[in-house]
Amino acid sequence: MRLLVDVMCGRLVSYLRMCGHDTIYAGDRGLEADDDVLSVAAAADRTILTRDVALADRAAASVLLESRDVNGQLADVLAAGIDLTLPDVPTRCGRCNGRLGPVEPGGVTPAYAPDPADERCWQCRDCGQYFWRGSHWDRVRETLASIVPDT
Repeated sequence: MRLLVDVMCGRLVSYLRMCGHDTIYAGDRGLEADDDVLSVAAAADRTILTRDVALADRAAASVLLESRDVNGQLADVLAAGIDLTLPDVPTRCGRCNGRLGPVEPGGVTPAYAPDPADERCWQCRDCGQYFWRGSHWDRVRETLASIVPDT
């Protein structure tokens, strides 16, 4: 799903990207004014996720989030019908929203990342960040499991 998350809900962004959603964060784009958020969402055919009632009312497609905390917001997202399932193979960079590509078993990774011969790794095609299903992935899975039944 193509989403635009406003600046009030930034903690949601990495969860949505990790679940495979093409997610723009308004804060990364310097979008603060409602008109700017609406313009970008309309031009890119994106659903706006926001806590701002007036912004949600003006948007062609929006989800109004009631909760202030990220777990409650994830529950609101799920209730709106947006899938919160972690894919077997990650597809989106949690940092920049770029597409991920696999690092081959003989590939080189930086010191902070595991050896791809030992553990599957992916690299963002846009920002170069490396990803693997480590402790962060496990924490996200636990958080989603507390919200989404059978995750």
